[in-house]
Amino acid sequence: MGRRLLEVRHLRTSFFTERGEIKAVDDVSYHVDEGEIVAIVGESGCGKSITQLSLIQLIAQPPGRILGGEVLFQGENLLRHKARSRAMRDIRGAGIAMIFQEPMSSLNPVLTVGSQLSEVIRVHASIGRRAAWLRGIEALEAVGIPEPAQRMTLYPFEMSGGMRQRVMIAVAIACDAKLIIADEPTTALDVTTQAQVLELLVGLVASHGKSLVVITHNLGLVTRYADRVHVMYAGRIVEQGTTERIMTQPRHPYTIGLLNALPSLDGDPDTELLPIEGAPPSLRDLPDACAFLPRCRFAEAACATLPFPPMRAVGQDDHLAACHVDV
Repeated sequence: MGRRLLEVRHLRTSFFTERGEIKAVDDVSYHVDEGEIVAIVGESGCGKSITQLSLIQLIAQPPGRILGGEVLFQGENLLRHKARSRAMRDIRGAGIAMIFQEPMSSLNPVLTVGSQLSEVIRVHASIGRRAAWLRGIEALEAVGIPEPAQRMTLYPFEMSGGMRQRVMIAVAIACDAKLIIADEPTTALDVTTQAQVLELLVGLVASHGKSLVVITHNLGLVTRYADRVHVMYAGRIVEQGTTERIMTQPRHPYTIGLLNALPSLDGDPDTELLPIEGAPPSLRDLPDACAFLPRCRFAEAACATLPFPPMRAVGQDDHLAACHVDV
């Protein structure tokens, strides 16, 4: 991999409600190198998206609040800037671009695709309307949208879901962002379009020298594309390592459970899938011990009395897991 592009250290984000504090992101640390594809996986509600929104300070404040940690992007701690500061606005889009999971809610339905795309380009590139419009056409062409000049005049509702997602990707590359965060980029898309969107993102990373973070609940989806995988549960990263290590030698019971519940095309069709029993804990009332304990089939008696396990080395290639038990 290339040089370190992003490093997140001990990030903590909570939401304060009338019913108490919700620890959405609880001491999360990871990094992304230049030219690298990193996947962050886990069940819905585990903190994947809030972690990424915290990086660029897009969480609603209040009720949300970033309580601590560092977000080093190209060596600069982004959390030193206020959420509405000019410095953060410059980072969003031009430095770090986020592709949201539902483009229909991200694009303004009463403005044409061209007006929205060119406006973003003008803000970050400081160029005129005509130049921004032409760059928008180039961006749509780069993401494989046919007749890009004509598509610029369409409204979002006149495009398919796959086309709208490509528009969101075009926004990211038009501003030449160094890091692209794709939050469930294939949600609500058919299987064929899912593959096309992922292939497009991976191709752009390779051809434009960018880095990519893919947020998903589908561990099988990232096997082909990601260099490294971080598995999240209840607001924490519980296992991380290269994709090969995670997929072939998982060392955390939660990761093992995710893989056991994943169907395989080349496996025995009669093999029974093993679901993870129970449900994730409430982030409002997390235990001091391991949050996965009530659902863990590898748990030992000591797990109930010991504090939340720290990340420890469990193999080669920076393979780490937060578990007291050697599984």
